[in-house]
Amino acid sequence: MFMIIVLFIMLVLKLAEVWIFATMSWWWIIGGACAVFVWFEFIERMLGLDKRKDHAHYEKIQKERVKRAFDKKTNRR
Repeated sequence: MFMIIVLFIMLVLKLAEVWIFATMSWWWIIGGACAVFVWFEFIERMLGLDKRKDHAHYEKIQKERVKRAFDKKTNRR
């Protein structure tokens, strides 16, 4: 996500022609976009980072659901 934010800031500064970004080549932005694409489409999947985030999210939901179920049972007695 950090890479996307940096790429977006570079793009805005390039379009606004601010400071050193005014003379910067468009290939830096295109190359950065390609690198971000490759990271999120291929490398992150190979490392399993996308699944870890999903599993952590679903584990959190499951723990909350179990906690609510046990809280309901203890309140009945």
